[in-house]
Amino acid sequence: MTIKIDRKIVKYQVQKPEDKAATAAAQAPKASGAPTEEVVRDKHGHMAKVIRMHEKLERPEVLIGSTYKIKTPISDHAMYVTINDIVLNEDTEYEQRRPFEIFINSKNLDHFQWIVALTRIISAVFRKGGDTTFLVDELKAVFDPRGGYWQPGGKFMPSIIAELGHVIEKHLQTIGLMRKPVLDPHQQKLVDEKRAEFEARAKQADAFAKAHFPEGAQLCGKCSTAAVVMMDGCMTCLNCGDSKCG
Repeated sequence: MTIKIDRKIVKYQVQKPEDKAATAAAQAPKASGAPTEEVVRDKHGHMAKVIRMHEKLERPEVLIGSTYKIKTPISDHAMYVTINDIVLNEDTEYEQRRPFEIFINSKNLDHFQWIVALTRIISAVFRKGGDTTFLVDELKAVFDPRGGYWQPGGKFMPSIIAELGHVIEKHLQTIGLMRKPVLDPHQQKLVDEKRAEFEARAKQADAFAKAHFPEGAQLCGKCSTAAVVMMDGCMTCLNCGDSKCG
């Protein structure tokens, strides 16, 4: 077939055989039963196949796992959450660590049904590939109609499922799939200033709170000190000696 060129040629490039293979592989429809592969060029200019997460990816014999403990004040038994990761493209510049499965163990049999269902669903989403970080927001948005609870340190958890979402978020941040929220320099400076101001006020309050008088003493109207106690049937100030009995 003859092609008529009606414009001035300003640039040309010779297509190499490997470039044709890469283009064909990228444009070819992916088989539903095979792991997703992407042909890319590495830092040395060589063509390389990069394996992406896919639901048909076979489970290796050994997976890397991390176990997290969840202890809530609304349950006598702790929950142990184990997330196992698969390493893709190991020992290459495209090495990735991705979550593959999750297990939840607890002695509390009241949670058995939803634990089994949740672990199977979350594991299936992990194996599906793609962006699985949406699970974090979905789980953290679950509220217990009976009310949540406070964690040690002052963090409120609306439900056990929400705390599970925080555990998954922490794990995804550890393996580099999610970024930890970081304040910009101006916000961090403002927070540091407010924290220092609050701590200074707390120190001042503590200085006044350190009294040398019995706990529960009343305020003295003469010396304005909380040092008035009942002595011998008469309210007496232990600081200035003022007494209602004269």
